[in-house]
Amino acid sequence: MDNSYQELIKGNKLYAEHKLFQDPEYFNKLSAGQSPNYLWIGCSDSRVPANEITNTHSGEIFVHRNIANLVVHTDTNMLSVLEYAVDFLKVKHVIVCGHYGCGGINAAMSNSFHGFVDNWLRNIKDVYHKNEDELISILDQTERSNRLTELNVVEQVRNLAKTSIVQKAWTERDLHLHGWVYGLNNGIIKDLAVIHNGGEHIDSIYRFDLSQKQETANCV
Repeated sequence: MDNSYQELIKGNKLYAEHKLFQDPEYFNKLSAGQSPNYLWIGCSDSRVPANEITNTHSGEIFVHRNIANLVVHTDTNMLSVLEYAVDFLKVKHVIVCGHYGCGGINAAMSNSFHGFVDNWLRNIKDVYHKNEDELISILDQTERSNRLTELNVVEQVRNLAKTSIVQKAWTERDLHLHGWVYGLNNGIIKDLAVIHNGGEHIDSIYRFDLSQKQETANCV
């Protein structure tokens, strides 16, 4: 067996022993349930672990990750996570966190063929096209990539606000949406201040009239 694989098993034993040394009841308390305040939608990149970079513990952040931290309205995986976090865990904040130097962002900026993943990256290309005038004015490729990373996060936060899951929650309680970008070179999170706390922040065509839906349901 590959030695690197065995290191994972050894590492797990050390982790468990360390936690029990700190608190003999740690795993008993952890197994009792979870009540996180945050849902994290981040990139699959191995260098951006949600708990580590926010200095939080197990049970504090509910996490969904995909290539380039996208919120796609046809992605049933992401929507299932979002619904569970919002409707059942009652999280108070949903955070979309991208990172500078993202391979997905850089791949989407090119015309290279990558395979099936190009269908996923199309969502980022749409963000590029939407902001093309601003992006092509940035001559440095790294700076252009960094700006697209930020614009992509902004767009994904807006996509969250367009979901019926989030809008339904807004009729019942406070739910805050945030956009962050993490710097691999310095370990610092940049808050883009793209905060959505209600449906008034999105174009009217994307707003659901949930009261009308209820009336229609009663008539059937």
